[in-house]
Amino acid sequence: MASARDLVMAARAQVEGLTPAQVAAEQEQGAPLLVDVREPDETAAGTIPGATPVPRGLLEFAADPGTPMHVEGFDAARRVICFCSGGGRSALAAQSLQALGYTDVAHLEGGVGAWTADGRPVAPPT
Repeated sequence: MASARDLVMAARAQVEGLTPAQVAAEQEQGAPLLVDVREPDETAAGTIPGATPVPRGLLEFAADPGTPMHVEGFDAARRVICFCSGGGRSALAAQSLQALGYTDVAHLEGGVGAWTADGRPVAPPT
């Protein structure tokens, strides 16, 4: 039986990991969909400006245009960058998006913790 740690390590091996500087650069260059997969009690303390909050447990439904829970902005051809608190859930989330047919997916290594440690801003969720 695989452990959660094993699953996260496997996901990180299959998904592009980005630094806070790389995510910020992508934000400046275009409009990737930033997806905060943390829970509402976590996002209440702040998120990366411009991020779309979608709890990890709802991600597949939000990303699938065939469900009533689809969230505007999700498009399988669009660049999507997932993040969480520390990088584990976001790696799993990005891997799930790939399984749904999303082709340009990455995640923020170290999550919001790395983002704020790098001196990057957070804002209230929208």
